[in-house]
Amino acid sequence: MNLIIQAAEPIAASHLDHLTKLAQSASCEQIAAHAYRCAAARTHPELEPYCFANRLDFGFVPSGQKLGDFGLLVMDMDSTLIAIECIDEVADLQGLKAQVAAITAAAMRGEMEFAESLRRRVALLQGLDEQALQRVYDERLRLSPGAEIMLEALHQRGIKTLLLSGGFKFFTDRLKARLGLDYAYANTLEVANGKLTGKVLGEILDAQGKADWLVKIRDELALKPEQVIAMGDGANDLKMMAQAGISIAYHAKPVVREQARYALNFVGLDGVVNLLANGEL
Repeated sequence: MNLIIQAAEPIAASHLDHLTKLAQSASCEQIAAHAYRCAAARTHPELEPYCFANRLDFGFVPSGQKLGDFGLLVMDMDSTLIAIECIDEVADLQGLKAQVAAITAAAMRGEMEFAESLRRRVALLQGLDEQALQRVYDERLRLSPGAEIMLEALHQRGIKTLLLSGGFKFFTDRLKARLGLDYAYANTLEVANGKLTGKVLGEILDAQGKADWLVKIRDELALKPEQVIAMGDGANDLKMMAQAGISIAYHAKPVVREQARYALNFVGLDGVVNLLANGEL
């Protein structure tokens, strides 16, 4: 196995030396601006706490692995592909951000059933002008750091991209078109006379729904589970992530970090490329 070490800023030589020794690796080479690969590495119980304390991300990957080995990346939207929670920002235009954000956080920690949490949050938006959605997209939505670098690397290798969100189709459709994503699915807000009604149309896309869409697209593409990467930050992403050969917790809640194969706590989405390309770029 190779040990991939990366950070959001330059990594001190003392950190690299210490981690190389812990992993009993004979060499550690730079593979990106703030990323290194230690060959023939071994696990050590001190690796994880040391890395977390020093704001370093790490992962053990097979020595022969290449990014082109994969065929599909499935990702959550809010706080994963993008750096905001859209519903919280929409609620802010109603003066209700704190109230809605508290429900969002509880759901992402796994303390509340997702569908119920969404109904409660959307109900608070009743009467809001639908133009508020466009305002949030135009004025507040921003991609997570490194998103475009990651997507370009995937597109170059013909890896399909699937965006799954317990949020809203209004945002996923625009991101799909803007970023050239292959698939995108989310919930639809009901609108009447230009106002949000406080309801969601149809069946809510929840944790199981995300998992089902992953399996459906994976099967359509005739891919094996080990050819699929799934990435998210909240408890409602866990079922989806369990259906993929590679699961990545991105700036995630503890319950997600504990169950994912890899956790990126400090780097941007370009860290996915550094980790899974294994220095091939």
